[in-house]
Amino acid sequence: MNAPDRGVAEYPGVGRVLVIIPTYNEADNIRIIVGRVRAATPAVDILIADDNSPDGTGRIADELAAADPAVQVMHRPGKQGLGAAYIAGFAWGAERGYDACVEMDADGSHAPEELPALLDALAGADVVLGSRYVQGGRTVNWPAHRQAISRIGNVYVRLALGMPLRDATGGYRAYRTAVLGKIELDSIASHGYCFQVDLAWRAHRDGFRVAEVPITFTERERGQSKMSSSIVREALWKVTVWGTAARWTALKRAVAGNGPAQGSTGR
Repeated sequence: MNAPDRGVAEYPGVGRVLVIIPTYNEADNIRIIVGRVRAATPAVDILIADDNSPDGTGRIADELAAADPAVQVMHRPGKQGLGAAYIAGFAWGAERGYDACVEMDADGSHAPEELPALLDALAGADVVLGSRYVQGGRTVNWPAHRQAISRIGNVYVRLALGMPLRDATGGYRAYRTAVLGKIELDSIASHGYCFQVDLAWRAHRDGFRVAEVPITFTERERGQSKMSSSIVREALWKVTVWGTAARWTALKRAVAGNGPAQGSTGR
């Protein structure tokens, strides 16, 4: 599944960039989003990671790849979750020498036209989060209950983990591949909201430079959201466990006279 030779395309200040787009039943969206990415940022490559979508998304992805050497497809055996798709995509990119990997939804909620802003910021950072909740960020056509869950969840993440990030649950972000190789991806078993918090927490805890840039998040117009109450419950439980463990570690180190632990929430 090596990418065809189309020359080495690099984004200034970053290098070779792979945009990973996980799909499950996104037949109505995948042509549109790939076209927008290619128009907005011609220097990047795209990997569509399809979880054997019954609606034919994988077939459409193959057609796109056959017509454009910048597009590749990873066919996965079944629906295994967003986190697993991204981890597989990160490994695919690392094996092929990409310098950065980008997470992007297939449904248009993440505007490809804003990708240059994330990559420009990555030139001076290790991880860049597209943020709905920093100055200039916003949401469009999002149901009030979904926005409330997101905002409250991010406040809880900041309090529980001591991270200064305003939007740790968002899924539009860019990582330097070297960072992904250092944060023990093999030990991640989270999904959805929790997967995104987990990666941001590990990057922050390990001292990498994490930046946020404003984005406009737009509710999908076609297809169905994959969000569920079980994903929200998983996130709340795991964030609580991580925060409690970090504080316990910090307390033990303080009692031992060694000062705050590296992974403590006091950083």
